[in-house]
Amino acid sequence: MSNAQLLQEALQLNPQERYIVVESLLKSLDIPDESIDTVLADEAENRLKNYRDNKVQTIPFEEIFD
Repeated sequence: MSNAQLLQEALQLNPQERYIVVESLLKSLDIPDESIDTVLADEAENRLKNYRDNKVQTIPFEEIFD
């Protein structure tokens, strides 16, 4: 079944059934991906290390929002 066919069938459902389908699909996307979490944690640690070693230029908070 193609995506278009699946969508067409889903649109024939009543609102409550469509809600259940949409909610289930959204929940299926909300599963943490440990590989992404690892990459983000490594990046955060590298940025903190560079900050502490004065290897990056910082910008005052007030200047960012001027």
